[in-house]
Amino acid sequence: MKLDGVFAGGGVKAFAFIGALQVMEERGWELERTAGTSAGSLIAALIKAGYTAEELYEIMMQLDAEDLLDKNRLTQYAPWFSWVSVYWRLGLYKGVRLENWIHSLLARKKVYTFGDLPRGSLTIIASDLTNGRIVTLPDDLPKYGYNIETFSVARAVKMSCTLPYFFKPVRLKTQKKQASVIVDGGILSNFPMWVYKDRNEKVTKRPVIGFQLSPDLENKEKAVIKNGVQLFHSLFETMRKAHDLRYISQNDAQNVVFIPIDIIKSTQFHLRKEQKESLIKIGRNKTEEFIQNWHF
Repeated sequence: MKLDGVFAGGGVKAFAFIGALQVMEERGWELERTAGTSAGSLIAALIKAGYTAEELYEIMMQLDAEDLLDKNRLTQYAPWFSWVSVYWRLGLYKGVRLENWIHSLLARKKVYTFGDLPRGSLTIIASDLTNGRIVTLPDDLPKYGYNIETFSVARAVKMSCTLPYFFKPVRLKTQKKQASVIVDGGILSNFPMWVYKDRNEKVTKRPVIGFQLSPDLENKEKAVIKNGVQLFHSLFETMRKAHDLRYISQNDAQNVVFIPIDIIKSTQFHLRKEQKESLIKIGRNKTEEFIQNWHF
């Protein structure tokens, strides 16, 4: 059976998606189109490039995610310099290693640009802070003066994964020599289930299944706000989740595999083997539970 799949952002928590994919493949289900935000965009891209769950398992189990961070030698001797980096460069890490790693994985499957994939098979979400809007890649690229067929998929995934303050924003230059500051798609839409909804159709062309790295809607943990830091964190989380959760509750909650991950933080880049295995197992178990009662 052919489906469309949507993958939420969640940093290293995305290891859980591998377990979900294992279950899908065992059932003989194929994802015709994929969409995702942040880490979800990486998984979506690798699936469309042709990676199997087993191949992704081997890659991710061998990966030390800390190797994807561009570390500055100066900060090792003067930790306070990291704050200078955030102020002037707008991020702790450049993200060059991350993009190169994504590029190398896609290159193994001979995927370099969106022209190497079937048109419409992959959708990646990013956020344009300069213009205050969601960027849907590759569809929105012509608005910035770029050719869809020649734009790097690795670059698009990197844009979607650029967590503010953590990674340096991508500056997408236009033909007018202006630049838009692009960051993590999760700022505006962390779980883009809306991507495959055609306004002119009452139903989608094929079943859509979403994979969300959070508890179900009813059990969403309430924020504790007692100081300025907690207020900022709550503001950030509300921007990331409120729009998507409202959309899902009204339309697609029955088509979402909720995978609650509270044992790992999104930016906890150093994971032990057993922690990775645990995340994969949770993704697998929750997907199996969901499929038993899914009516599509």
